[in-house]
Amino acid sequence: MMNQSTSRVAAVIPCNDLDSAEAWWNRLGFSRPIDQGYDDYRMLSDHLGSEIHLNPAVEGWLIPGRNPFGVYVYTPRVDSLATQMRHEIIEPAKCPEHKEWGMYEFSLNGPDGLLVRIGWPSNL
Repeated sequence: MMNQSTSRVAAVIPCNDLDSAEAWWNRLGFSRPIDQGYDDYRMLSDHLGSEIHLNPAVEGWLIPGRNPFGVYVYTPRVDSLATQMRHEIIEPAKCPEHKEWGMYEFSLNGPDGLLVRIGWPSNL
């Protein structure tokens, strides 16, 4: 349940294939409630309060390999997600790294070429 005294932002992500995009996000721990009956708009969340919404892209608008969009997932689960997604990490090291801007993070090529960065403030 959402705490009504805080504000949040949920990314609305256009997708060419909602089923495959949802399956990809499921691998990162995002899911939709079993009773959510919106086939063309999917609201997914993880157990820590992050939320994304998936909706169909207008035909021809979203071109994989030329997707200008990206999202940043702030989560303390950086290491476990990196282990799970190791072969899909796009940085050469194939593991999270401490970045000069104070984040411990890695990046993935998500559905339709969406840049997905996963990170948490660095302890360094």
